[in-house]
Amino acid sequence: MLTLKMKKVRPGAIIPKRATSGSAGLDLCACTESEVVLKAGERTVIPTGIAIAIENSETAAFVYARSGLGIKHGISLSNGVGVIDSDYRGECFIALHNDSNEERTVRHGDRVAQLVLLPFLPMEFEQVDTLPETVR
Repeated sequence: MLTLKMKKVRPGAIIPKRATSGSAGLDLCACTESEVVLKAGERTVIPTGIAIAIENSETAAFVYARSGLGIKHGISLSNGVGVIDSDYRGECFIALHNDSNEERTVRHGDRVAQLVLLPFLPMEFEQVDTLPETVR
């Protein structure tokens, strides 16, 4: 089993956890000193107060939106999906966008995204002049 090491880098940070035993992602919570008001159409970056260490260099952490925030409140990730490489040790931040027509408030402790660890295929690259044909 893979171990994800986590460190609090801000006072009041909340260590991510799964909401249920069947949850694929760990809930990432806002670690803010005060409320953050997102006006309609506005983007902002929310600190989580945590840093992580992934022990396997063929694994990365992916930050996904929480469906409830998007469906109910129009809050999405401004970068679509965030990628945290295995060699990154800085604080994890969440880039949010308010897609709604109303102001939305993010408070300390709000669950703002979810973190999922996934393997990826390491590869080497080769520049070529032609590519193999397919039926497409």
